[in-house]
Amino acid sequence: MTEPFTDLVAAEVRARRAGLGLTQQDLADMAGVSERFVRFVEQGKPSVQLDSLTAVLETLGLELRLATRSSEAARALTRETSPEAAGP
Repeated sequence: MTEPFTDLVAAEVRARRAGLGLTQQDLADMAGVSERFVRFVEQGKPSVQLDSLTAVLETLGLELRLATRSSEAARALTRETSPEAAGP
């Protein structure tokens, strides 16, 4: 089973912050967010504001990337939206 997205983000943020020797308060001050927000991110809270999360990630030199999944659902969606799927 794959790790939920929020857990992956939490682990990366915690590891990067610790690797840089920053406290949660240091990171919050640098990113312009509250220490509580940083704590929520590091706990994997599923509902955080995207603009604030982006500020934290940018401060840490991390980026969020989107990629097409290779799951069956994604493949089915691709088949449904492709021009060949429309038929003659």
